[in-house]
Amino acid sequence: MCTMKDILDFTRQDLGEWFENRGIQRFRADQVFKWLYLKLAGGFEEMTDLGKALREELAEHFCVGTLALENMETSADTTKKFLHRMADGEYVESVLIPEKDHYTLCVSTQAGCAMNCKFCLTAKTGFKRNLTMGEIVGQIRDARRYVAQQGKEPLFLSNIVFMGMGEPLANYDNLLRSLGVIFDTDFGMKFSSRKVTVSTSGIAPKIVQLGHDTEVNLAVSLNATEDDLRSRLMPINRTWPIEALLAACKKFDMKPRNKITFEYILMSGVNDSDGHAHALARLLAPIRAKVNLIPFNEHAKAPFKRPPRARIDAFLTILLDRNMTAIVRKSKGDDISAACGQLKAARVDDTASCH
Repeated sequence: MCTMKDILDFTRQDLGEWFENRGIQRFRADQVFKWLYLKLAGGFEEMTDLGKALREELAEHFCVGTLALENMETSADTTKKFLHRMADGEYVESVLIPEKDHYTLCVSTQAGCAMNCKFCLTAKTGFKRNLTMGEIVGQIRDARRYVAQQGKEPLFLSNIVFMGMGEPLANYDNLLRSLGVIFDTDFGMKFSSRKVTVSTSGIAPKIVQLGHDTEVNLAVSLNATEDDLRSRLMPINRTWPIEALLAACKKFDMKPRNKITFEYILMSGVNDSDGHAHALARLLAPIRAKVNLIPFNEHAKAPFKRPPRARIDAFLTILLDRNMTAIVRKSKGDDISAACGQLKAARVDDTASCH
């Protein structure tokens, strides 16, 4: 467990300045980054193109990584849920999702969540704190290390979704610093911006800022088409109601062919009627939008139920008939509480009692 400064909390510029302040050439930061994010080094002793004295100096001031793997669960569909224990004893989860030809990693940005969405199990854990940049990129580094250790020709981790625990835009500075490392095509993680998605419950001003500050896909958790219902489901709507949220989405900078993903969790008898579907199509018509319909993943801490398949199909058909781009998203990992809205970062003994 890391007890010194975590080197993963340093951007390449930060690290370059640290070297320069000690009279060491700045390009050493590029070398260290390459070891951390391309070669996935576990410690400074592995950085063999650095002199021994420099490796020892780094080890005196830094450690690598703040996460300890407390537990890993495997779903019947081979989804992996990682329970990470951080240096201060708090817990957070990430989820490695197998796709046809690649992995997607669902990353957390906070321990717990303060948004208090009524359908989300994470909200029931309360808010503990923001994750550091090192704790965010550490989840990705650890997942890549895990994938690299798998047998012959494992799937490649190519997609990142910030849809784990917490509200990413409420931890904006550390999110943005992390994206800088993720998109660094020279010495960082070399992810394509087309393969990275940030999801938000709707912090409208930060949506606009995110589009100005970086190039990334945006997903918005909508879940209702009128303010009264959305405010009951998602208290953030009382601060930034639907009109303000959609106005921010219209200002979000993105390439001409890109679309904003609107996530709509279908809850039986709550937001899944034909009228809701028609209202959703009208609401999103002025926006370059696509809709992910997510049948509610049931858990004991929320009273909502998943709609029957016929109701889900009818809702989807209405959107498609209105020329909306829409799909029903298949949830993975629900048997290990790794699906959308189910993360809670229980300790190992608590986890064992839940499954």
